[in-house]
Amino acid sequence: MEQKIIYLDNAAGSFPKPESVYTAVDKAMREKGGNPGRSGHRLSLAAGRIVDEARLLCARLFKTPSPENIIFTNNTTTALNMAIKGLVETGDHIISSSLEHNSVSRPLHYLENTGIEVTKLPTDLNCGLSVDDIKSALRPNTKLLVCTHISNVTGTVNDISSIGTFCREKGILLLVDAAQSAGSRQIDPGCIDMLAFPGHKGLFGPQGTGGLYIRPGLELKTIIQGGTGSSSELLSQPVSLPGKFESGTLNTPGLAGLAAGIAFILEKGIEEIEQRETYLINKLIEGINKIDGIGLIGPGINQARGSLVSICIKNKSPADAALFMDSAFNIAVRSGLHCSSDAHRSIGTLDKGGTIRISPNYLNSEDDIDICLDALKFLTGS
Repeated sequence: MEQKIIYLDNAAGSFPKPESVYTAVDKAMREKGGNPGRSGHRLSLAAGRIVDEARLLCARLFKTPSPENIIFTNNTTTALNMAIKGLVETGDHIISSSLEHNSVSRPLHYLENTGIEVTKLPTDLNCGLSVDDIKSALRPNTKLLVCTHISNVTGTVNDISSIGTFCREKGILLLVDAAQSAGSRQIDPGCIDMLAFPGHKGLFGPQGTGGLYIRPGLELKTIIQGGTGSSSELLSQPVSLPGKFESGTLNTPGLAGLAAGIAFILEKGIEEIEQRETYLINKLIEGINKIDGIGLIGPGINQARGSLVSICIKNKSPADAALFMDSAFNIAVRSGLHCSSDAHRSIGTLDKGGTIRISPNYLNSEDDIDICLDALKFLTGS
């Protein structure tokens, strides 16, 4: 009988999912297989109700004023590209941080070649972006600040409320990458202009789901045009939301699973999920601190952080260590650069193979953490 896999790679994608997610996806595929918004028959209408429910649940979870301002995408990367490229124009200035995922860093690099100015601010690994540093970076043409809520490499938490309040005072728009916080941490939409989120991580949905919240009244250009199921007589893109930004057929089975995942979160409560994940991550850090030969990167025990840790093991490459944990202990973790060259450049691991990232979530057990610590002790000879 195959040994159970201890999955500690939830920062890349949550696994396993709540049983209700699997059931919802299967039922959508088998019983509600029409194209949402494209026909008037019962299967199309049933698919449309799936999309509506997912949108309503997203709005409820993020406490946003209007479900129509939730735009569904196939992942956070698409949402971030839609937000950034749909907003800025040649001559604008964007402020970002040194800990961004490539889904922010690469679009910004691309835009620098089109006449848009970019400033990347050094970020304190324990405290996150400094409002004073943001203030010092302001220019007359500063239009947007884009930053992660929680770093996917170090677990560093940015104080989005303080940053958002400052941005509002200065007339700067704020775009937040919630890839590591949506579903497991409180997010205040009142200080955010745009929020990009994944379905397949903290929201427990399937891969191929995600979205973008756009504050009511904020106008963005579309970067994709096409069929929306509405205003089909026009050659121009519809102007109403969400159709303006949802060209092409949506991933209806995926959104059924996303809705089930969010329903699970709402039933448990964000507070309970955050408390559980905080307990597990502190247990992990406490154990790591007792093992010689392991360097912990980012906030320490009982400091604000996301539910992930990056470590380096003395005399062990991250790739070899992760492979050993998988093959010898059936533990799934991630090694390498985690799609974030800026973050690894900031912490000095870009040319060293990156780090080992361990990321438990709400569904992990204390035993999972204990076995992981045993594996780390074996790796270091402790």
